[in-house]
Amino acid sequence: MSAPTHNRYPYSPIPARAVYDWPGGKRLAIYVGLNLEWFSFGEGLGAELAPGGPQPDVLNYAWRDYGNRVGVFRLAELFGDLQVPVSLLVNSEMYRHAPETIAAFADAELVGHGRTNSERQGELTEYQERLLIEETTAAIERHSGQRPRGWLGPWISQSPLTPDLLQETGYRYLLDWCHDDQPVWMKTRHGRILSVPYPQELNDIPQIVARKREGPEFADMIVDAFEVMHDECSKRPLVMGIALHAYIVGWPHRFKHLARALRHIKQRASERVWFTTAGNIADYAEQLPPGTVP
Repeated sequence: MSAPTHNRYPYSPIPARAVYDWPGGKRLAIYVGLNLEWFSFGEGLGAELAPGGPQPDVLNYAWRDYGNRVGVFRLAELFGDLQVPVSLLVNSEMYRHAPETIAAFADAELVGHGRTNSERQGELTEYQERLLIEETTAAIERHSGQRPRGWLGPWISQSPLTPDLLQETGYRYLLDWCHDDQPVWMKTRHGRILSVPYPQELNDIPQIVARKREGPEFADMIVDAFEVMHDECSKRPLVMGIALHAYIVGWPHRFKHLARALRHIKQRASERVWFTTAGNIADYAEQLPPGTVP
């Protein structure tokens, strides 16, 4: 009996693929994905600093709220100083409750990230999930004038129909799958959608919240990944994403080490490195000759 498969993309070993360049002959595309998230008070999901008690879980709610009140602005100043482009993964409820956080990144790309991170879209019916996608998209476009091209599900949650619904709503790429170091085309029931690599290793929630690593070790991981990929990109084009949350790396004791890692990358980057956004990576990959992107 064969094991079930998703049938979204076939297996493709990276050494066997076509070799291409990013714009200007560059080979390593680096982007920062900063999650801007809102949480319900007294109910729903949310990352925890410590085991929560009965609702309302004030300890963990307030810990997360720090990111939107303080940490995000610390990060905005750092990215501005380093001239690092940012992809903002935006819960649409941020426009209702904390619009200043989005405004702090004037030139950022906006990526749909659901209504709030207190819910998982993979638990919804098809109608409910389509409504979530449409409501999020409309809110971002209404407030920013920019219709998002990319999507990251809250809690990296997908139903069996998520790629189909995103493609049918007009999305051109998604970030939920962490299966590759290059963009990959995914089949949908009415076409295709591009999967742009999004990290679950260079991601502060899995490492700091789940695995209990702290700022110095997380920063070292970013530096180590950069060193390996900077060498390897002479053989093939690669994407290095860095996934961050203001309520985690926006705290001073972790911010210090994130800043150290990003400064190291900026100083060590050669002419082969492209500091960019997830959307720019998708735009370029879409224009490559057919068959170049697996």
